Order: sequence, then C-alpha cells, then structure tokens
Amino acid sequence: MTSEDRVAASAAGTAPVGDDLDVRVARELIDKARADGVSLVGPNGLLRQLTKTVLEAALNAELDEHLGYEKGDRVGKFGANERNGSSAKTVRTDVGEVRIDVPRDREGTFTPQIVPKYARRVEGFDDTVISLYAKGLTTGEIQAHLSDIYDATVSRDLISKITDKVVDDLNSWQARPLDRVYPVVLIDAIHVKIRDGAVANRPIYVAVGITLAGEREVLGMWVGTGGEGAKGWMNHLSDLKNRGVEDILIVACDGLKGLPDAITALWPRAEVQLCVVHLVRASLRYASKKYWSAITKRLKLIYTAPNLEAAEAEFAEFCAEWEDKYPAMIRLWRTCWEQFTPFLAYPPELRRLVYTTNAIESLNSRFRQATRRRGHFPNEQAALKVLYLVIQNPLKNRSNITGKVVGWKHALNTLAMHYGDRLDAQH
Repeated sequence: MTSEDRVAASAAGTAPVGDDLDVRVARELIDKARADGVSLVGPNGLLRQLTKTVLEAALNAELDEHLGYEKGDRVGKFGANERNGSSAKTVRTDVGEVRIDVPRDREGTFTPQIVPKYARRVEGFDDTVISLYAKGLTTGEIQAHLSDIYDATVSRDLISKITDKVVDDLNSWQARPLDRVYPVVLIDAIHVKIRDGAVANRPIYVAVGITLAGEREVLGMWVGTGGEGAKGWMNHLSDLKNRGVEDILIVACDGLKGLPDAITALWPRAEVQLCVVHLVRASLRYASKKYWSAITKRLKLIYTAPNLEAAEAEFAEFCAEWEDKYPAMIRLWRTCWEQFTPFLAYPPELRRLVYTTNAIESLNSRFRQATRRRGHFPNEQAALKVLYLVIQNPLKNRSNITGKVVGWKHALNTLAMHYGDRLDAQH
C-alpha cells in the first residue's frame, strides 16, 4: 500500500497513518502478549516469535521467487528443482538470538538475501554494536549491554570484528582527495593513551577545514609518536598538500613554537592566526586567580579593538598596569603579537571564524568523552577507529563540527575582497 493509499484509508476511517499505525501495532502486540500469558521480550518473548515468523516468511517468499512457484502450487511448478525441507539456524537480531528454519531447494542453488548463507547476524545488529562503540563503550561494556538488553551472548572478539568493518571506510576517508583551496583551516591536537609496548600519551593531530561553500569538514587525523610538536605538524600537514590542498588563506592554531614556520613552508601565502582563546588561557597561567577577571576584561579590549592601532594602544595600557607584577605574561603577548594581530584587519563576521579554534575544541570535547572511559587503546588504529566514528555520527539537536557555518555569505564576501584572485583559482 502506498503512502497515498494509507492517507485515503485513514480519511475513510479504515486504517491509521504514520505514528498511529505504529501505536496500533504496539497495542496489538501488548494485548496478544497479555492474552497468551507471555512477555514481549526474553528468550520466549513475543517479539522473538514475531521476528522468527517474519524472517521465515521472507525466506520462503524468496524461495518461491527462486523456484518460480509457491509452496503447494503443483500446477505452477516447472523444472526439476523443488523444495527440500529446511535447516535450523540461530541468528542474532535486535531482539536477541532467534532460532529459524531456513528452507532449502533440492539442487542447492537457492541463495537467501534476507539471511545470507553463513551469516549469523541480520541487518541492524552490527549497526547497534558500532553505535555503542562510537559512544565510547568498550568491547566488554558492549558485551554486557547486549547480554542485559537482548539476552545475546556475544564474544568480545566478535565485537572487535564487527567494529573492524569501519576500518576500510576509515582508510578511504584518510586518503580521499581534498579541495584545492580552503578559506580557513583550524588545527589542534588531543592526547590519548595508546599502548605500544608501554602505555604512553600520544598526540592525535586534527585539521578542520571550511570549504568555499561554507561547510566544515574534518580534513584529517594523524597519530603522533611523542609530544605535540611543530615537526609532527609539518609531517602530517604535508599529507593535506599531497591530497590536493594547494592554498589555504588563513590557518588558526595555538601558540606552539615553530608551528607558523611549518605552515608557511607548505603554503607560503597562508596567514597564521593565533587562537585568541589559547593565548588568554596561557596568560592566566602566570596570574593569581583573584586577578583573572580584571585581566580578561583588559585583554578583551585588545582583541576586540577595531583595528591594529587601537589594539596597540590598549596593549600599551595593559603593559603599564600588569608588567611589573606579571612580566612573563607580557612577554608572552609580545612574542605572539605577530601571529595574534592578522584578524584585526577583518570585519566582525570574518573575525568570528578565525580568532579561536573553539569549533575544533568542541570536537575534541566529544573525542574525550568517547576515549575517557577506555583507559587506553591497544594500538593506533583502535584510537582512530573510535574518533572516526565520532565524526561520522553527529549528535541530534547538538552543535557538531560538521555542517554549515552560520552567516557564511557575509564572511565569503569579505574573503573575496581580501583574497579574490586566490579564491578564483579554485574554479
């Protein structure tokens, strides 16, 4: 029945539509369970019986199509091939393990699709496991969850094999070609514990790009060998260039020593913008907590100044007020001034895109949620697998790293005024 037929039937009072149909089916199942004195779930629950009935009906329908006639239809039968009993098989489903009878044909040419030969799981089960893995559950926790909720006995080795299905996708994603030009790229790193002989904190470098269409996308993730460093960034950012990135207009990053030089060595015309939030946080490390509020208010006057000259004047007043008490904080700002100021030449709609790497930090927050409960990963691939699933499974009704940049058209117009010829090179 088509959706139009269901609507017509509903208007005639003969059938419910959409959610009403779901509610009616649910009520009928509950009523039947009560009448028969059985539960909906559990080893002998009604849902498993229903699943068994549906799967066996589907398999028999497939065999009808394969043979060319329905069971019992001697008139329509042709050819030598015919039904040849059935074989029992246990499959894992979303409602637990279900014992079904799979029909056979005499010539052995029947290949079922709904429950393929040798398959022990039907569609949906693997998706459940992968979804739980993406949420940060360990293989042991997933094993316990499936046992508690679905009464399914699943080995941790099987769970690992199921989640390994995403490895091919991960490898393709890591090697995919990229755009020639990205207006903005944000880079940052997160540290996770990985066992490689001994458990150690390892950096995972993350690059997020904003395309000319205003879409945010994770361009790449790479596992470092030691602490985060400019040399590590140089090696991994080279991967972006090898995959087709010829030009980046603005790169927003933290204040890691040597990082601006590594960026401009790959893209000489890129402007390196220091993340203001990183700089403010670094400043507060040198100051007593009781002065944080006063310091952040004065710093805001610097990074919200209308132009470079106004920012320099505000900075001079800031130095006069705080240099005697916290000279290291002032030295930090003087050292980073060249990478801090580029965005002051931009109007507000463009400043919001580049003055902070908060967008990538929100992604790192989700990464930490998914990795925190694991303690450590057995290898690099296991870590990347979890983080890749986080990227590929955006949260509903929540801010996510991927998606459209708000107010992008205004920002694009500003970019076109500053970098018109370089933007045109994309086409």
